[in-house]
Amino acid sequence: MPAILNSSLFILHHHPLFSTLRRHHHLNISLFSPSRNTNLRASSSSLSVESSANQNVRTGRSGSATAPPVEHDTAQKIDVNPPKGTRDFPPEEMRLRNWLFSNFREVSQQFGFEEVDFPVLESEALYIRKAGEEIRDQLYCFEDRGNRRVALRPELTPSLARLVIQKGKSVSLPLKWFAIGQCWRYERMTRGRRREHYQWNMDIIGVPDVTAEAELISSIITFFKRIGLTTSDVGFKVSSRKVLQEVLRCYSVPENMFGRVCIIIDKIGKIPRDDIRKDLQSADMSEVAIEELLQVLSLNSLEKLEEKLGASGEALSDLKQLFSLAEKYGYSEWLQFDASIVRGLAYYTGIVFEGFDREGKLRAICGGGRYDRLLSTFGGDDLPACGFGFGDAVILELLKERGLLPELNLQVENIVCSLDQELQGAASEVASVLREKGQSVDLVLENKPLKWVFKRAARINARRLILVGKVEWEKGMVNVKTLSTGEQLEIKLDELE
Repeated sequence: MPAILNSSLFILHHHPLFSTLRRHHHLNISLFSPSRNTNLRASSSSLSVESSANQNVRTGRSGSATAPPVEHDTAQKIDVNPPKGTRDFPPEEMRLRNWLFSNFREVSQQFGFEEVDFPVLESEALYIRKAGEEIRDQLYCFEDRGNRRVALRPELTPSLARLVIQKGKSVSLPLKWFAIGQCWRYERMTRGRRREHYQWNMDIIGVPDVTAEAELISSIITFFKRIGLTTSDVGFKVSSRKVLQEVLRCYSVPENMFGRVCIIIDKIGKIPRDDIRKDLQSADMSEVAIEELLQVLSLNSLEKLEEKLGASGEALSDLKQLFSLAEKYGYSEWLQFDASIVRGLAYYTGIVFEGFDREGKLRAICGGGRYDRLLSTFGGDDLPACGFGFGDAVILELLKERGLLPELNLQVENIVCSLDQELQGAASEVASVLREKGQSVDLVLENKPLKWVFKRAARINARRLILVGKVEWEKGMVNVKTLSTGEQLEIKLDELE
């Protein structure tokens, strides 16, 4: 607890007269401000009184204040829309989200992965890796009341790395973990791009071989097939960052420039080629090196890459192994080599891949690759690792365009209604009996006409209508109507299934 700054102020603050004045004149005196920029001056002869609206408030780069919100005495109409770039999930949208997430989850479990999760709020330092990364400028970050720099997570992989370091040797390798989590990025919105989204991640920690990447791509293709997408709809562009490394090494480009060059190359197709050249020049690359690099990045076959770089490099070896494994898995037609794929995050070290729609109307559906040196950037011991991130927004856009979104109507097995207000308790008993047997029940809570009840039953796709009438209930029975056939029976309560 902070020390009391002035004893006379403390006594005055607790005096009954002061309480009365504060109540009637709406005075606001802050003894202990949560912000160290708020000045408090008090003496036995004078007292500074400020309204909370005029106090200095520390803000983070996102503009979020760390002081308590200002209360308004008068009611005002609020904007009923969610903040720009975010979404509400009313029931029909929630059913769709649950359907998508259940497919993410079932595929992950089918491949033997275990589910994990992390805080939505993380230390800002977790994401401040390399200058020039887009993600640095997209953080929702601020200083909390404990003067700690924090951020809403923009992706899940750094949190995974933190957890792996935390667990240390208490877990046995390899780790096969997946997560489905909400992420936040303050970015320009386009189709399939929002400021908050949900992301499915699968990661393999502890396997240095390309077999890990092949397994991850197989899991995504399994997901695509489950939801009705084929190789004519989507595919994967595959490359390796080692290709870029080998080119830069030939032209003596410093190793510390590698991450920056990757971030520039990731903008190919998003900004004009002349701007790419200018950015590479600003990275101290010679004209000859830039020309050679752009030629290599235009290659679209392993044969041409081998002609350019030779057969002995690690990049070519890894890529050949991956395409060979794709043949064994049976998904080689889903893959194509594209040397320009490098991914925009600084931590990738080897194979990288992106899922794309064949018509080219949408941004990348998913993406991932190998990140063998991420853990050491957080002070841990590096482990071989690879993984992918798969957002919820683009895939739903694609499914909508292809007419593959499922119809997910509300479905309740039973609707229970009393025919008399005095029998509401009896109807509750019937509902409880069915629920204890594992059935879903929509209990009509008010005295409604049968016409309303039938409309309600149709809207929720109820299988049965159970009516509790006075005569039947006195015999310990209820009326059960099967709505699909119209068949109606009287059934004893203890025989109701």
